[in-house]
Amino acid sequence: MKGLYDNEMKLEFSSKTCNEAFARIAVAAFVSQLDPTIDELSDIKTAVSEAVTNSIIHGYSDTDGIVKIEAKIYLDTVQIEIIDNGKGIEDVEMAMRPLYTSKPDLERSGMGFTIMESFMDEIRVESALGFGTKVFMKKKISAKSEESVDEEKVEYMKNDNEYIDSENKKEVENVSKENVDLEKIKNDIKTILGA
Repeated sequence: MKGLYDNEMKLEFSSKTCNEAFARIAVAAFVSQLDPTIDELSDIKTAVSEAVTNSIIHGYSDTDGIVKIEAKIYLDTVQIEIIDNGKGIEDVEMAMRPLYTSKPDLERSGMGFTIMESFMDEIRVESALGFGTKVFMKKKISAKSEESVDEEKVEYMKNDNEYIDSENKKEVENVSKENVDLEKIKNDIKTILGA
């Protein structure tokens, strides 16, 4: 039997601030197989960045530790866990309030959890003092719209003067580069695709 998830990855790295960008990019690369929109990918990268930064700044403070990321894909949904074995959060409910920060001396905004909640479909935080914190996030990736596919096909036509719809085996007339009517091309493509 194949696993419960379509794909999964695990990553561990030192709790150094320079690894925050690495974590964000690694998760984005993993999620890209779902073909997310740029906005969806940006949301995920931002949420991961916030969770990893919390682990480094708050979980480990002035000590070294390991931050773990586990990401799993099931159908059109990605779930991400950011785990540290740092000092833990004393009051999770308080920590999740907008503008709350346990490090006001570092000029932290206290918006990390709020940002994660706004950009992800689901967020859950589990923490135990002296044992660490786990941030669980989930996001469903929307299907690309036909319009974005049409735009890709229009771009292809503009560059190559000709497009053959491989699914329907129909050919669109050659288009003169000097006289490109994008609206007509979009309508032709929609007609070919039966949209």
